[in-house]
Amino acid sequence: MKSKGAGTGKYAGKKRAGRVAGAGRSSGLGAGLDKSGKQIEEYIAGIPESSRKTFDALRATVLQAAPRNAVEVISYGILALKTERVLVWYAAFAKHCSLFPSASVLAAFRDELKGFVVSKGTVQFPLDRPLPVGLVKKLVRARVAEGGAKRK
Repeated sequence: MKSKGAGTGKYAGKKRAGRVAGAGRSSGLGAGLDKSGKQIEEYIAGIPESSRKTFDALRATVLQAAPRNAVEVISYGILALKTERVLVWYAAFAKHCSLFPSASVLAAFRDELKGFVVSKGTVQFPLDRPLPVGLVKKLVRARVAEGGAKRK
């Protein structure tokens, strides 16, 4: 997912600290990672500048709410957190950032998601509003509980 100005943001050419899947690991859904997490770096470098602040907040919140053994991978061309299976996907777009927890999680939080664009398996967070950090944490934790992963 390349955009104009890809590779020019604050992450361009920098290694990102965090939980990144290592060599030989694969999302099981297509794309795996090389030793350096290059695909993740390339994805982040391609994020539109207009989306970067919201995406950085979304990513940090997802990582904070996820189990410690979860690793960041690329799945279906976007970032995802995985333990035995993918827990959630998250992505940046030109006009919003999205979290893909699952249709059942979104259905369980239907009332709290009023005011957001929600489709079967995703919720969109507009760039012109503060990220609802507490709600994102609830969505991620609900997906973790649904997936059977445990926080250590």
